[in-house]
Amino acid sequence: MKEKLCRLSVGAALWAVCLSATADLEPLTPLAMEERHPTISQNVSKLIEELHYTRPRLDNSLSSAILDRYLDTLDPNRTYFLARDIAAFGRYRYELDERARNGQLEPVFEIFNVFQERTRERIAHALELVAVEPDFTLDESYRFDRRDLAWPVTEADIREIWRRKVKSDGLSLVLAGESWDEVKDTLTQRYERLYRRVLQLTSDDVFETFMNAVAHTMDPHSSYLSPRQSEEYRIQMSLSYDGIGARLQLQDDYVTIMEIIPGGPAAADGRLKPEDRITSVAEGADGEFVDVIGWRLDDVVQIIRGPGGTLVRLQILPGGAAPGTPQNVIALTRDKITLEEQAAKKSVTEVQFEGQDYKVGVIEVPSFYQDFAARSRGDEDFVSTSRDVARLVGELQAEGIDGIVMDLRNNGGGHLSEATELSGLFIDRGPVVQLRETRGNIQVLDDPSPSAIYDGPLVVLVDRYSASASEIFAAAIQDYERGVIIGQRTFGKGSVQNLFNLDQVMRGSNNGQLTLTVGKYYRVTGESTQNRGVIPDIQLPSMVDTETVGESTRETALPWDRIEPTRFRAESSLDSSIAALQNRQIDQFSDDPDFRYLRRNVAAFEEMREQTTVSLNRAEREAERETTEQERLERENQRRVELGLEPAQTIDELEDAGSTAEILLAQATRMVAEMASLVDRPEVARSR
Repeated sequence: MKEKLCRLSVGAALWAVCLSATADLEPLTPLAMEERHPTISQNVSKLIEELHYTRPRLDNSLSSAILDRYLDTLDPNRTYFLARDIAAFGRYRYELDERARNGQLEPVFEIFNVFQERTRERIAHALELVAVEPDFTLDESYRFDRRDLAWPVTEADIREIWRRKVKSDGLSLVLAGESWDEVKDTLTQRYERLYRRVLQLTSDDVFETFMNAVAHTMDPHSSYLSPRQSEEYRIQMSLSYDGIGARLQLQDDYVTIMEIIPGGPAAADGRLKPEDRITSVAEGADGEFVDVIGWRLDDVVQIIRGPGGTLVRLQILPGGAAPGTPQNVIALTRDKITLEEQAAKKSVTEVQFEGQDYKVGVIEVPSFYQDFAARSRGDEDFVSTSRDVARLVGELQAEGIDGIVMDLRNNGGGHLSEATELSGLFIDRGPVVQLRETRGNIQVLDDPSPSAIYDGPLVVLVDRYSASASEIFAAAIQDYERGVIIGQRTFGKGSVQNLFNLDQVMRGSNNGQLTLTVGKYYRVTGESTQNRGVIPDIQLPSMVDTETVGESTRETALPWDRIEPTRFRAESSLDSSIAALQNRQIDQFSDDPDFRYLRRNVAAFEEMREQTTVSLNRAEREAERETTEQERLERENQRRVELGLEPAQTIDELEDAGSTAEILLAQATRMVAEMASLVDRPEVARSR
């Protein structure tokens, strides 16, 4: 049957190539569950039902959701399975709850084995297509985002999808300057790697994928890790390796940045962002780039890691960008991640406002860190966020600053105790956050400090990547009306997780670990930070799309809700100050060249993100790329002219001087200066 399909699709001229491509693919070995999998499944199901925050019952409705999530994990872009496969799997739609609870997981492996076979068919077809250069003069397009589309119905449908995919992959390489012979080699290796990656999956990998489908149906932060992945997690958490300081995940054949680790090379560099995709990796300043699309995640991790002090270059497709979009090259020097590198840092900016000069202190807080080991040893000088910030505030006050910006952008959280300690540096006394546990118990966590160390003008700068402990701090400052929150709506992670070592739970070995959501954070007002995040008092434009990044974008995210408020007393109202800042901000939108530049960039990036298709016509794609680069050059030059600078002649001359981070920080320092000007006696603010 395969030979007949191959003959019909490519014709006599390519028949020999088709047979060769299929024959070269290593035969498949069906996978089956191992002896320990049923017991692990039973224990994980029991822990979820008893300890997860929502106290779920694995029933028919969850069974249906588990099946959909499992299929979406295997084939998220709907380019492998056919509609008839999905219909056949439907006979298990209301069985997976009981099967997970009882450990009868035969259907899980049956579905995976069909996926393996479909992968072999698709890759064989792709290898056929690579043999002949496509016609790039035809007026065709490729739909690269198929997540919301129906599953392909016929073999002809899915072969047409792959024909356009291969053509799109090839065109991207052609536009990068490769000849078709080079393209053929690159794509042949890429597609063969895709197949090998599936071929190398073990029964543990399949089991982990299914158990994560179960856990992620509860919420996005509950997860199961197999023994091998548990060890990888332990290595990452120990920070004992040399690398770039980023957590990676495989998504749709791309190794994707999930998190930038504070204190690491990527965080210090600042250009790599969550959702960015790594397409190629090169060793050193002159090493040749190796295409890593389709690689196993651990293989990519191994070549990115390396001795400290050595250089690795990454070719990056920005998050949300269409395939074929011009890529960035980011060079990073590998290093260990240490508490010292995570430390909060300060700087002082001179700001002029209405004819007066103001000194504004900026404290950048990359994470809520604490040297737990030193604290456990009884070391009174252990390193922590709150201790470092207290010291920095004292130094800034000694320099006579008029106000402070707390920069929490890209701060994904950390120690809860540090969030309460840090809040206590800026509020006199009172509760900071409430914690509601699985069984409904509510714990109120109070400010542990006897009094505030600073009560002058304060702005907290946040973005969509400010999460968890960052949101607790920002919410407390906002609820106590102690400072003004500016920037972008925060991530919205208001849930609490516990890690269960299943070897201890089950008294065995090689069982992996389970991370389970067991609580939620609530503000002193009773409102949750979960899902909704912290809404700034003054919102600023951002290149980060809240429709694709953040807790609210995740299908199974726990909802926002509220509980009873706890008793607290806010400072005097900031309403008039916020109103004045908002009015001034409207003027800034129209008067500030940097701000206008930022808004134009945001609009252009939003337009790019809305793309779901790309042209397969070479001339059209080249024209699109030229237009994109020309528009970028025009936006930059418009800014330069307005600032009295010389315009750039080419795209290669563009600098990072107009970066989003710097523009927004400038806005924050200006707002602090204006807040200082609203104080009747500015000298009082300086002395505080």
